[in-house]
Amino acid sequence: MATKTGSEGTEGKDAPSMRTIAGRAVAAAGGVVVAATLATGIVMSPAPSASARLVGVHEDLARAVALRQITDEQAKFLEAQIARAIASEEAAQADDGAAAPPAQTA
Repeated sequence: MATKTGSEGTEGKDAPSMRTIAGRAVAAAGGVVVAATLATGIVMSPAPSASARLVGVHEDLARAVALRQITDEQAKFLEAQIARAIASEEAAQADDGAAAPPAQTA
């Protein structure tokens, strides 16, 4: 009849938990890489145009009205506010570009 030694018993118990911990660490590291890649893509992607942003706002607000989260009047009010904010943002960006002095070369 074979008997287990003390080292065999603890080795069998520790091995699965070590694999689980290692597996979790690898999964966490993979998650960090995916998150960093996604964040880089968002930062490096060009900003959508004002009209594309307004279309997205309109769709989001229409969805909120359909789900009865806001009223139609609230949606119209919010859309007007957001449209003004986007227009003033676009104007400020245009002013920044126009006000830049030309580069001088020696």
